[in-house]
Amino acid sequence: MSEANVGTTAKTDVVLVGAGIMSATLGALIRLLEPNWSITLIERLDGAAAESSDPWNNAGTGHSALCELNYTPERSDGTIDIAKAVNVNEQFQVSRQFWAYAVENGVLSDVRSFLNPVPHVSFVHGAANVDYLRRRYEALVGNPLFASMEFIDDKDEFTRRLPFMAAKRDFSDPVALNWAQDGTDVDFGSLSRQLIGYTAQRGMTTLFGHDVRNLSKNSDGSWTVKVRNRRTGAKRKINAKFVFVGAGGGALPLLQKAGIAEAKGFGGFPVGGQFLRTGNPDVTARHRAKVYGLPPLGAPPMSVPHLDTRVINGKSYLLFGPFAGWTPKFLKQGKLTDLPLSVKPNNLASMLGVGLTEMGLVKYLIGQLLLSEPARVDTLREFAPSAVDSDWELVIAGQRVQVIRRKGAGGVLEFGTTVLTAADGSIAGLLGASPGASTAVPAMLDVLERCFGDRYQGWVPRLKEMIPSLGTKLSNEPGLFQEVWDWGTKVLKLDPTAALDSGTGPGTAGTPVTV
Repeated sequence: MSEANVGTTAKTDVVLVGAGIMSATLGALIRLLEPNWSITLIERLDGAAAESSDPWNNAGTGHSALCELNYTPERSDGTIDIAKAVNVNEQFQVSRQFWAYAVENGVLSDVRSFLNPVPHVSFVHGAANVDYLRRRYEALVGNPLFASMEFIDDKDEFTRRLPFMAAKRDFSDPVALNWAQDGTDVDFGSLSRQLIGYTAQRGMTTLFGHDVRNLSKNSDGSWTVKVRNRRTGAKRKINAKFVFVGAGGGALPLLQKAGIAEAKGFGGFPVGGQFLRTGNPDVTARHRAKVYGLPPLGAPPMSVPHLDTRVINGKSYLLFGPFAGWTPKFLKQGKLTDLPLSVKPNNLASMLGVGLTEMGLVKYLIGQLLLSEPARVDTLREFAPSAVDSDWELVIAGQRVQVIRRKGAGGVLEFGTTVLTAADGSIAGLLGASPGASTAVPAMLDVLERCFGDRYQGWVPRLKEMIPSLGTKLSNEPGLFQEVWDWGTKVLKLDPTAALDSGTGPGTAGTPVTV
């Protein structure tokens, strides 16, 4: 589409707003299902996946609930609730299958640029927490999705597997690990760019450096999308039968502009993230795992501390955090007016209600903002006592806009991912954060089913080629789980040999044991 066409209204079947993992996934799925549909991608920045999906803005854990302790809360009777962990893992299995299909069929050309084998580990210290972790292990290991998990409370085995965390540690304080060998590190930026590249090579129009200024519904059910070139100021209109808003923190304001009833009452609360990072090979060689701990007392679920191996552009780094930052911006490259302009008459009660009930979150954020850099490294030393200040630098991660949903006369703050769709299915959007990117494929399948109900059943046979377990809970079908798991492991080069070839490090390719 050239600037000469600015005065006309271009027509397209699908508009995707935002060039992150959600739009990238949906665009690829639609191209595979409907090769002849026209698709237009609109992104305000000059490159794909430059906001929430960028590897430095995204934790990249490949959230599959193997190590995130906030997904396995303890009930009042002492039992462990694993329902959310199982649900999140089921969703990740869907994403993993689609990626394997995409690799086999030329949609994704470079596996190792976006996916690397890295163990996922839960870490606790103190007798009571060790007891909790043992009960968590016992609750999970009977489920086929978690059957390879190990429980480790032996200091020698701890030292063998996590030498950086063991150095200078006082083992008189009991420690324990839940070790999941089959975890992954995901570069969602690289994954997004490959998916977008595939779809663009097959006819998708891409408009980078363009802002969506407004969305208005037409009498025939289509949408007029008003777009501005951020470099030249030139404006254009695009008529679309279907619009998906996958613009990260920018999704809520756009859904508000669209005026759909389903977005009324929703608000957003932005929270920034900061991490300590090191690329010192002497340090990264001694820690090859994603290790998640327990959140500080009274802190929100998004604050779970973790010491992560990241593989970005072929190089290993360690990140520790998150440390919360705060700005009213909804995007890292957003505006200071994002939060105040998102307050509308229909969501004012929701946002005020959360403001009154989430004083713990406010207190936590203030405490985080007051932390000095030495204080941050002191926090890291709870994980790795031998950490040296000079090895680490502070990096600013992406913005997360937590969903505020109307509840009764007020509102409630949610830590998760929410898909909004209009009643007629003509527009959809995604709000929220973690597990977010890791569940992009099931989230976009949800969009397809809810927005294209008249076509979805006809797509199912094709979708089952891409996702063999579609419609089946793998935790109830151990045979099918093993089949698709082995297939994905081979195609995605995640077998133990691949892990060793990628420099997995001490002890991380050992035979599963319970120590």
